[in-house]
Amino acid sequence: MNERGEVAVDELSKLFSTSEVTIRKDLAELENNGLLLRRFGGAVLLPAESSELSNEKLSNRKKAIAAVAATLIQDHNRIIIDGGSTTSALLPHLPSKMGLVVMTNSLQVANTLLEGENEPQVLMTGGTWDQQSHSFQGQMAEQMLRAYNFDQAFLGAAGLDIHRGSTTFNELTSLSRTMAEVAQQVVVMAESEKLQRKIPNVELPWSQISILVTDDGIDADAKQSIEQHGVTVLCAQISETH
Repeated sequence: MNERGEVAVDELSKLFSTSEVTIRKDLAELENNGLLLRRFGGAVLLPAESSELSNEKLSNRKKAIAAVAATLIQDHNRIIIDGGSTTSALLPHLPSKMGLVVMTNSLQVANTLLEGENEPQVLMTGGTWDQQSHSFQGQMAEQMLRAYNFDQAFLGAAGLDIHRGSTTFNELTSLSRTMAEVAQQVVVMAESEKLQRKIPNVELPWSQISILVTDDGIDADAKQSIEQHGVTVLCAQISETH
């Protein structure tokens, strides 16, 4: 964990020749002792105050990425906003858009939108509440999404793989894939540092992603490799003063 920053349950199970149930119990105990944060399919290190990407810098990166992503939204668009901190950074930009219809599986996103003065029409997926991701998941949520057509879906990512696509620790990937299926344009919002994360579960292959909005920390070769999959890569400029 200290070497890589994150671990996967199935990998640890093989490494220590024990069951995934045992590994999950061990990770739960470590989380209770404040040593890590569990995620679906694995765990990650607690954010360090001395990290190169402090919370403030991460926040500025998310804001910059959201500002670029928001320029893709036209008045009267029907959009999906997935739950997550990066996608939530879109919300301050939406009041300037007229006649939006927004579908989300996040109570936080829905509540924030409904508190605004120029509130869009808000639709909730419903479904089964997932405590780990703090969002609705499951077949009912998928059925709700499939009842509509959307111009755009804005999704986050726990990791990025230049060969495979967006990756996640969350084993519940079907809702994200449904979001991508029902949208004409799929926009993934993720910081460039997520290219360094080795995460086993593919959430969306590059073939299902239209645009990646990231920051200017992305390596030129990585950007070119992703673009070769037919993905448009937009890079937000991060202020050096932050």
